[in-house]
Amino acid sequence: MRNLEKYFGVLPAFYACYEDDGSVSETRTRALTRYLVESGVKGVYVGGSSGECIYQRPDERKKILETVVDEAAGRLTIIAHVACNNTQDSMELAAHAQSVGADAIAAIPPIYFKLPEYAIAKYWNDISSAAPDLDFIIYNIPQLANTALTKPLFQEMLKNPNVIGVKNSSAPTQDIQVFKAAGGEDCIIFNGPDEQFISGRIMGAKGAIGGTFGVMPKLYLKADAYFQAGDYERARAIQYDINEIIESLCSGHGCMYAVIKGILRKNGLEIGSVRAPMPELIPEDERLIDRCDRLIRHAEETYR
Repeated sequence: MRNLEKYFGVLPAFYACYEDDGSVSETRTRALTRYLVESGVKGVYVGGSSGECIYQRPDERKKILETVVDEAAGRLTIIAHVACNNTQDSMELAAHAQSVGADAIAAIPPIYFKLPEYAIAKYWNDISSAAPDLDFIIYNIPQLANTALTKPLFQEMLKNPNVIGVKNSSAPTQDIQVFKAAGGEDCIIFNGPDEQFISGRIMGAKGAIGGTFGVMPKLYLKADAYFQAGDYERARAIQYDINEIIESLCSGHGCMYAVIKGILRKNGLEIGSVRAPMPELIPEDERLIDRCDRLIRHAEETYR
C-alpha cells in the first residue's frame, strides 16, 4: 500500500503569474509560492486550469514548475499538470516534472476530438511512461474536457502501478464514491469543485484541489480543520460562506481569475493579469474585488 498522506488536505491550484508585459514572471511566481507556503496549505497543483495551461507554451510551463519547486524547497507537495493536446509535448512535460523533483504528475484527457477510451488510456499511459518515478493522477473535468472518466476507464488505468487516483472536478459527489470504490484504500480521490469541498470530503475525498483556494486559503484550512475534528455543523457553515464568495467571484462580466488576482493585488501580492484570450479585469467588475475581499475578511474573522 502506498503512503498517500502527503496528498491529504488542502492543495490550491497555482495561479499563472505574469509580468506587466504578459510574459511569465519568475519573481511573481516565487512570491505566490512563498505566500502559499506561509498560509500552511499541504501542497499545490501547478499548470492546471487555474494556471491557464492551455494558453502557455511548454517552455513557459517548464519555467513555472521549476520556479515553484525551487522556491518551495520541499515545503509543499507539488503536483504538476502536464497534459497538452498532443502526446509528445505531454510526455516532454512529464519527463521534465520528474527531472525537477515534482511529487506527481496529472493530466486531463485529450480535448476537442472525441476519442475512444482505449486511445485515452494510451495517451495517459504514454505520459506516465515518461515519468516512471512519479505518481500519476487522472484529472476528470468533463464540463471542460468534454470527456468524462468512466468506471471502466478508471479500472483500466489502475493497471498502471503509477496511477494513484483522480482529481475529480465533476459535479456529482457520487463520482467520488464510484472512483474510491474502484481504487480502494490504495488510491486517493481529490475533490475538485470548491463549492462541494465538505460534501466531497464526506463522500471519501482525502484531499482537495481548487481554483479559489489560493485567494482564501485560511477559510479552506479552517473548514478542513472542522471536518477533521468532526464538527460538521461549523464545517457546513463555513462552506456556505465560501459558496457565497465563489458566487460573487463568478458574478462578473469577465474572468473570475482576473477578479481573484485583483483581490490578491489589493492585499499586497501582485501576480499580474490573465493571458489572452481570457479577458482582463473590466471596469464593471472592479467592484467585485472590494466586495469579495470584504466577504473573505469577514468570514476569516468569524471563524478565527
